[in-house]
Amino acid sequence: MIEDIDDENFKTTFKIVEGQLLKYKNFHYYVQATPKGDGSLVHWTYNYEKANEDVPEPNGVLQLAIDVTIDINAHLSKNPENQSSYIIQNQVMPS
Repeated sequence: MIEDIDDENFKTTFKIVEGQLLKYKNFHYYVQATPKGDGSLVHWTYNYEKANEDVPEPNGVLQLAIDVTIDINAHLSKNPENQSSYIIQNQVMPS
């Protein structure tokens, strides 16, 4: 669910409200685009709190962010062969 859109900073905040990620007490992610040259640098930031020690790290979600970013880049880029940088930040919230 979209929780906030910050047009000035090109940032969208999402909150997970259903599905597999409910294993976490709290799960938010932010997608922020920063203009750079002819394109943008996109940061995906995840903040989550595990419900307990047995809950695994959400590595599948991180891979999804990489895959989505690559697909969007290929779609928007005039030359899909361009090299792109992907920055994924993973931050665990204290219990």
